[in-house]
Amino acid sequence: MIANDPDPGPQTAQGPNSSFLEEKAFRARTVLVFGTITDSVAAESVRRLLALDAESDAPIHVIVSSPGGHLESGDAIHDVVRFVSAPVNMIGTGWVGSAATHLYLGAPRERRFCLPQTRFLIHQPSGGAGGPASDIALQAQEIVKARERIARVISRECGQPLDKVREDIERDFWMAADEALAYGLVSRIIERRRDLGDG
Repeated sequence: MIANDPDPGPQTAQGPNSSFLEEKAFRARTVLVFGTITDSVAAESVRRLLALDAESDAPIHVIVSSPGGHLESGDAIHDVVRFVSAPVNMIGTGWVGSAATHLYLGAPRERRFCLPQTRFLIHQPSGGAGGPASDIALQAQEIVKARERIARVISRECGQPLDKVREDIERDFWMAADEALAYGLVSRIIERRRDLGDG
């Protein structure tokens, strides 16, 4: 009889347990931003931020581990982090790069944390321009505008001179946790949840 029972493994992992874990994360006021930043990741992150903000003004914790992705999707999360009334703690882990670094900078500097092994990457936006020459020229202009906007955000949020940031993002600029701390990306390197303090 045991041999005839269906194998519940994958269904359990994808079904009830997944909902249970999502509910636990929501109750802990934690939003996870993992993987490539896409429109769907941004929509889910924004939905959770707004729901948690509507529930309470207690701090929200956003844990980020992402190589980056679509810049405007990162913009959406960045702006909503600033839009909600509840304070948002950003916690970097793993790899926080490109558009993920941009959304990470949505939190004020004193609320930007990372775990010890986190690596950060800042760089200028890239594009895959194609089509008629006039369209390629327009896309190039937009990339230049986006590059300047990113440089200004990094400069403002990290306290670095704008000219230095422009130079830094010319190529991939990698930072370990302690280097990100010195650069102004991170306010504190933490190891345990209690290191966040009360707020």
